[in-house]
Amino acid sequence: MTFKVARPDVVRAVHQRWLLNLWTQNLNGLSIPQWQTVQIDSLSSMSDHLSVIDVISEDGQALFAIRFHGAAVGQLYDSADCRGRYLHTVLPPIAAADALAPYHRAVDSGCPIYTIHDVIDRNHREVHFERLLLPFAHDGKHIDRILASFELFCPDGAFDRMALMHTQRRSPMPRLSAMIEPRALR
Repeated sequence: MTFKVARPDVVRAVHQRWLLNLWTQNLNGLSIPQWQTVQIDSLSSMSDHLSVIDVISEDGQALFAIRFHGAAVGQLYDSADCRGRYLHTVLPPIAAADALAPYHRAVDSGCPIYTIHDVIDRNHREVHFERLLLPFAHDGKHIDRILASFELFCPDGAFDRMALMHTQRRSPMPRLSAMIEPRALR
């Protein structure tokens, strides 16, 4: 998957723009913000659409363990509680490689990653699946956590989000894959 370098205004959803600003404000002179500087209470109004992922290195590979996900994210993956599971085990096999690529890019680059994929719901409606990944590091250098925000938009209006990731017959079609340039955030 190719990630183009983009400015922060590529992010469309208001909540995701707010999160991107929060990430930038918490840099405090570091290249990657420290997770402990984030006021968790400030995320509560959007927690249904968030996922907190621990980045675990195993045999030189990054694995992504789900620490938390909101109710809306659980509906997407058809699981009320995925805490403690690895992300690749909850993703449908047809989409796993493409779905994990942005997480790996966030770890490799230390930059926010923003993607939009087109998926189809059970009623054959096209849904734009927008994902913002924000890397964090306890030491300000080595990424050990990712905050993921998910926004869904259907041009036709209402759509069925239940098990949306598991109803796909093919890997979701990428509309945009972007790495947000840190210099443009300041």
